Amino acid sequence: MSSFSSSGAASAGRPPRRAAGALRVLAVLCALCGLAASGCGYSLAGRGAFLPEHVKAIGVPTFVNRTTVFNLETLMTEKVRAEFIGRGRYEILPQETGVDAVLTGEVSNVSLVPASFTPDQLASRYVITMTARVELRDVRENRVLWENPALVFRQEYEAQSSTSVLNPETFFGQDANALERMSTDFARTIVSAILEAF
Repeated sequence: MSSFSSSGAASAGRPPRRAAGALRVLAVLCALCGLAASGCGYSLAGRGAFLPEHVKAIGVPTFVNRTTVFNLETLMTEKVRAEFIGRGRYEILPQETGVDAVLTGEVSNVSLVPASFTPDQLASRYVITMTARVELRDVRENRVLWENPALVFRQEYEAQSSTSVLNPETFFGQDANALERMSTDFARTIVSAILEAF
């Protein structure tokens, strides 16, 4: 007589031999997957162990601005500091002294190129490209922990009004939100590259 009722549920008692064997195989597979995952080097965002243990305070002095975009260095620096603080792992200070590491940055160029046009041939989207040099230096050991001497950051933005503007300073003057978004995205890119070691 079958050990299953008409509803398909197992009768009271232990499961059939075949089901018990399948459960054992599943348990072994889960254990193997757990071991493999623990050894693959993956770490959660913001929890990487890339920076040395002694780095607790990071100085982020104001970036250098070599472009014509007004106040770009201030906004960039503030966004990078805020992104670091948002990760909640390090003390972020504005100076280069009295810290364990210093992050310096220099924005060398910002360019603007139309990406799409309206039927009247006026730009409706722009690609903003920013070039920068960024370096994180360990103050105690006087060595570079992370650097990118020619970081190129590109982002597309909608034009607020349908005009053909090719000057970044004019574009940001018309759409301050674009500068805000670009600075936020840039800061997130930099901080993620430094902290998210896989």
